[in-house]
This record gives sequence, structure tokens and C-alpha cells, in this order.
Amino acid sequence: MTSSYIFLTPPGGTSATADETRTIRDGFTFLGLLFPWIWLLAHRLWLHAAAAFLLQAIGGALTDEPGLWAAGVAIMLGVNMIVGLEGQNWRIRTLAAKGWNEDALIAADKLDIAEQIYFSDRAATADHDDTVTPDWQNKAGANSPRGQATSLGLFGFDGGR
Repeated sequence: MTSSYIFLTPPGGTSATADETRTIRDGFTFLGLLFPWIWLLAHRLWLHAAAAFLLQAIGGALTDEPGLWAAGVAIMLGVNMIVGLEGQNWRIRTLAAKGWNEDALIAADKLDIAEQIYFSDRAATADHDDTVTPDWQNKAGANSPRGQATSLGLFGFDGGR
């Protein structure tokens, strides 16, 4: 089964080594589902872990009250599901807020294959110092009529129709 792996480089660095680059699988985490606040603590998501622990405690307290056990179970199951589904995204967002750059998204069957693809691409670009970067500027000049820029037949980027 193919998974997506996000490669993050440290802040301020343009050429990160393999030791400095972080790889996070974008998707469901089974350990986050089973042990939500412990998994969050292990990944240094302190506020998320505190919120998950608090909600788990409230859910546990509600299960002891007669007639409210269903609400308690729903809260605890909801916390588990949210951490399992969104935990990896929270890790990525936290690192991005600290200045880490999302460098690549690679789909591969396993982590080692994704790392081979990512670092082989880096080695190939490091060998070529004279690489030509494409010119992505819109070449439609000021004298061209409105709406004639590349817009796939939809609204033009310049606001015309």
C-alpha cells in the first residue's frame, strides 16, 4: 500500500543532510489511536497531549455516572480517533510553525524507498551547478487584451473574463 511521506528540512538551511532532514508519514497512526496522549507526549506535542489527557479524564469520569456512560465513551473514542487521524498533521504543523520547511512529498510503499527517491534527487541536483530553472513568469504583456493570459479557458488571472 502506497503512503505519502513528507520531508522537512531545518529552518535556515537550504541543503540539509540526511541526519538533519525529518521524514513524517502523512496518514493514520495506529499508536496514536491506542494511546493518544502518550503518543502526543512522545512527539513533543505538549498542549495537544494535555488537551487529550483532559478530555480522556472527563470521558472517564462521565462513564462512571449513571446515564452518561455513552457520552463518556463517545468523548474517549472521539479523542482516540482524532489523534489517530490528525496526529501526524499536528506534528507537521508544529514543525512548520518552528520554521521547518516542507521540502518534498513523496508517495512510496515504504519509508526506505521514499528516502532513496528523495536523497537521490538531492544528489543529482547537487552534481549540476548549472541547472536551468524554468521561467514561470506570465509572458502576457500590458498591450495584450484582458483575459488572454493562460487561464485554461476560465477566468484570467488578471481579473478579466
